[in-house]
Amino acid sequence: MTGTATAQRLGAAIKHADAHCATADEFLAAIYEQVRKVVPFDGGLWFGVDPSTLLAAPPGRLEHLEASLCQRFWDIEFRSNDVTPFRDLARRPGPVASLRVATEDKPIRSPRYRDIMRPLGYEEEARIAFRTGTTTWAVAALYRDRGRPAFDQDELRLLASISQTVGVAMRARSVSPGSRAAEALLAPGVLLLDANGMLMSANVHAKAWLRQLFGLDLGEQPWSSGSGGPALLQAWTFLHALASQARAVMLGYEDGPARLRCRDRDGRWVMLHASCMDDGNPDSPIAIVIEPAQSGEIAPIMLDAYGLTAREREVLGGIARGLSTPEIAAELFLSSHTVRDYIKSVFEKVGVSSRGELTAKLFAEHYFDAFKSRLVQA
Repeated sequence: MTGTATAQRLGAAIKHADAHCATADEFLAAIYEQVRKVVPFDGGLWFGVDPSTLLAAPPGRLEHLEASLCQRFWDIEFRSNDVTPFRDLARRPGPVASLRVATEDKPIRSPRYRDIMRPLGYEEEARIAFRTGTTTWAVAALYRDRGRPAFDQDELRLLASISQTVGVAMRARSVSPGSRAAEALLAPGVLLLDANGMLMSANVHAKAWLRQLFGLDLGEQPWSSGSGGPALLQAWTFLHALASQARAVMLGYEDGPARLRCRDRDGRWVMLHASCMDDGNPDSPIAIVIEPAQSGEIAPIMLDAYGLTAREREVLGGIARGLSTPEIAAELFLSSHTVRDYIKSVFEKVGVSSRGELTAKLFAEHYFDAFKSRLVQA
């Protein structure tokens, strides 16, 4: 079968999985199996990202990786000059990179090869950013054991071919209202991690959030265990990423603040904030606050998720402020006919047929009480 035919079949399988998987976790599991059929690999990690910060966000899947290496993995991502970090891959013309190619077949140059891959017996890595245009919604890294061939150009092209298909699916899952219950939003939770990423303390609300985000029960799965199952692996992956970014911000490697937006298991938007307790001390504990996301914090993701252009956002801002089509046209120095075309395009992207439906979908489904001001500033 030709490369084009294989890419078409893989793309069709991913679309089928998207249509039939009830949750994002199931969707990632399906992608994992479909990709492995045509691009063999021995281990991997897949996770969603906050498109504004590129921090790892649920859902996530890790196969044949050590939970104890999570903190070192993210420290390398944020605080080293390693090749093809996810933040650079998200901006590259192509969405795929090979460690062998990036290091000119000298992987020992890479800190993550020395500290993460080689101890686990991996010799090669391919990374993928799942994008829609310039926005990244998920990333993956695939690993091959020592003695296996490097990923060749045909395999890398095949991986690149699914970037947009997966990106579109993950974007759509970001705007789906889910089964949220706004009345049942939990109070803010606070947890502390020490310099080694171990849990020092967590209040009752933080424990509830860990159950709600990852299905993790600290009473049944001790935080210190590296083999506590997929729930613990997910929690380690995402919280260690956030903690590592907080240290990188404190040391000046990253711009702050360290924060992550994601959705819980009931579809509610959640905001996680992290900061060093002792500014200037990289070994200080990290405080992580988990709380319901405010509407203004969600708005940028939703605008990206619907794929609105800058001009469409301006028109939507006028609609949000109750302006008529002629009033929007006068404000933006456009003709009324052009504004009507933009409104039609916005309706199509959001999936509505009237201004009333548009308002209900953006304001009611996603409870954007601050949506107007964010649209004007976008």
